[in-house]
Amino acid sequence: MKAIEALHAEPATQVVLSDENSLWGADVYIEVTQDIPNATMATISGTFYSKVYEGPYRNVRKWIEDMKAFVSAKGKNMKKMYFFYTTCPKCAKKYGKNYVAILAHI
Repeated sequence: MKAIEALHAEPATQVVLSDENSLWGADVYIEVTQDIPNATMATISGTFYSKVYEGPYRNVRKWIEDMKAFVSAKGKNMKKMYFFYTTCPKCAKKYGKNYVAILAHI
């Protein structure tokens, strides 16, 4: 984040996605307005289905299975899933709600 801030590369409303690619890690995708030197850059584009879930983070596995079934029911194959967490765990506890959007790249 320091490199992004140093280059003033933050958009007005920044989107941060993760791909939860294993039980022990995830790749994080941070929207920027320009390339960041020495950072791995990626462009995400395509067609997506999205669903919003509400509940504790421990339900992520259920949400993943639900999204897989949803995409399959539409007759599509999913390439990858991205997760948009609207709140951090502390904020979710404070506000009493935890919304997570899942984007399925088809």
